[in-house]
Amino acid sequence: MPKFLYTSLIFLFVFTLAKAQEKEIDPPYNIKTVTFVQNGNNVVPIFELGSTIELQFDDLFGNEANYYFELVHCDYNWKPSDIPKNDYIRGFDGQRIMDYSNSFNTLQIYSHYRLTFPNQFTTQIRLSGNYMLKILNEDKEVVFSRRFIVYENHSTVAVQVKRSRNLSNIDQKQNLDFTIASNDITFQTPAQNVKVLLLQNGNFNTAIKNVVPQYTIGNQLVYKYDAETQFWAGNEFLYFENKDIRAANNNVGRIGSNNDIYNAYLYTNAARGNQIYTNYQDVNGNFVVKNINASDNSIEADYAWVYFTLSAPAFRLNKDIYITGMFNNYSLSPEYKMDYNTDKAVFEKAVMIKQGFTNFQYTVADKKGNIDNENAIDGNFYQTENEYTILVYYKESTDRYQRVIGKGNANSINIVN
Repeated sequence: MPKFLYTSLIFLFVFTLAKAQEKEIDPPYNIKTVTFVQNGNNVVPIFELGSTIELQFDDLFGNEANYYFELVHCDYNWKPSDIPKNDYIRGFDGQRIMDYSNSFNTLQIYSHYRLTFPNQFTTQIRLSGNYMLKILNEDKEVVFSRRFIVYENHSTVAVQVKRSRNLSNIDQKQNLDFTIASNDITFQTPAQNVKVLLLQNGNFNTAIKNVVPQYTIGNQLVYKYDAETQFWAGNEFLYFENKDIRAANNNVGRIGSNNDIYNAYLYTNAARGNQIYTNYQDVNGNFVVKNINASDNSIEADYAWVYFTLSAPAFRLNKDIYITGMFNNYSLSPEYKMDYNTDKAVFEKAVMIKQGFTNFQYTVADKKGNIDNENAIDGNFYQTENEYTILVYYKESTDRYQRVIGKGNANSINIVN
């Protein structure tokens, strides 16, 4: 092979690797309760440019290990942007996380870490867009990573949640009609330059992408599709409450302490797909860390083994069932995959979760991780209350990166026909 051709192939290979899509890496067993926090609450990781961004997590080893952070700016498809790092952050990344403290008065020891932007290294995010936040160990190996999005207020998104237009799934789906407008940006070739991201309850695994405007009215982009912007409605999230970790509370059948930490045995959940819809309040997949006998929940809330049991006799065993929610970033990792107990004819799983109030759901997925929302364990009901978020991406021909220029929200409690 000619030398110049060999060199070209090497360069192409390296360039391809450099542009590989950034994917979230699930944390190892000892890393728990990874969450973005704003104003003291766990939130979907979407922040306005210039606001404070905070990541928190626990290390169950409790040995004050050294962790470092790295930020990567990405495009709409989560590939690293072609811009220098000092263009999108002011200051430095690659620094050690200095804000941490050890648990107090808990059976399960842990070290609690906080990473805030801006921080003491004057690390400040300067541009909107998609970001991948990587947490590294002392060997600069990625321990886990989380995505978050920073947006600007340069457009408005008017959203309306409607029932499906298709009679075959009118009782199971919710459709988003929305209009994008801007007073200070004149959209150029919006079919190519404007992109949207549609999220249901902050779950990136079920996001809808690559929907072009159906038509334009002046500088307004109108999306009134029948199928392209539809979500399976799902059902209200299940929940349990163990704010007092020593007593059985809502949906906790009994408490045990056979191991070194408490065990919370939940009541058996029956599959709700064939039942009628029942309305009750949830927090759309979110969770609250809370110890009613403590003053600082971040380090005084304890961990418990939570035992989940699901009775789903009609479920086909060619797919897997996972326990998901914001408490585990809707992860489909083996740690949350349920096992079938042939003697009891139920699905079971024990998961270590920080005490408080936790929403969860049972998610069906195949061996490749493709989620089967159509055949959801708990069914799909158009009446389900869901929180929707729409993000608007824009890149002019002269721009070097894709900006996020606006955000819209809607709740299906206001659904219309």
